[in-house]
Amino acid sequence: MDVYEKEQAFLADTRDIAPQDTPLKQGAPVPPSEKPVAPGTKVIRLPEPELLADHEVSFLEMVELRASVRSYKDTPLSLKELSYLLWCTQGVKMPAPKGGSMRTVPSAGARHAFETYLYIQRVEGLAPGFYRYLAFEHMLLPLHLGEAAAEQFAAAFRAKTAVQESAVTFVWAANIARLTYVFGKRAYRYAFLDAGHVCQNLYLAAWTLGAGCCAMGAFDDAAVDTVLGLDGGEEFAIYGATVGKAAGVGPTAGRKEMNV
Repeated sequence: MDVYEKEQAFLADTRDIAPQDTPLKQGAPVPPSEKPVAPGTKVIRLPEPELLADHEVSFLEMVELRASVRSYKDTPLSLKELSYLLWCTQGVKMPAPKGGSMRTVPSAGARHAFETYLYIQRVEGLAPGFYRYLAFEHMLLPLHLGEAAAEQFAAAFRAKTAVQESAVTFVWAANIARLTYVFGKRAYRYAFLDAGHVCQNLYLAAWTLGAGCCAMGAFDDAAVDTVLGLDGGEEFAIYGATVGKAAGVGPTAGRKEMNV
């Protein structure tokens, strides 16, 4: 038996780039662009994107010095810095047809299937715990789950120490119906591609703040889904990344390194 038989079957099954049996073609209702929040739920307003400070950088320098950083200082992020990172990775610029949106990152068909979950340990003004980013409102929804959940969450990652040391760990979860609505089975290919776009923006945005970032693909899917309350089918964790202030990272450090 070919060791790649299942993988080849998946590729064959998702080869159609214009399927005719999608929910969109069948006239099904448009799936929500964002998970709903019950009226009256406490949310936290983030600094507005237009009020965030810009960061002038040398693009070539930033790309050359970009690297995964797994060890972080105890220095917290400010709320403005967290707002900046969220805006750069999932900020909504304007709604688009069929439940899509134009954001600061590309997505197949402007579908943007991701919900951003945050495990926050060191951000000024925020209690440690779990949160969800409300991209359309640019707000945070607290999901505080307690210390036991935090321990279970960190243990789910192969790079457990990086999660424990981070100021914030990002997890992007795919609400796959937003993509399958238009693309059918091929949506699963696009979801993983889209995750890479988002995480690269986080790497670059973090660097401009003097913060390190490390992508996290090696984690126990079921454990992360359980902690975040995801069903693992309609919504599932697809990618993660740790972020924290780090020595020798950022525009100032970069210029020193380039001049050595």
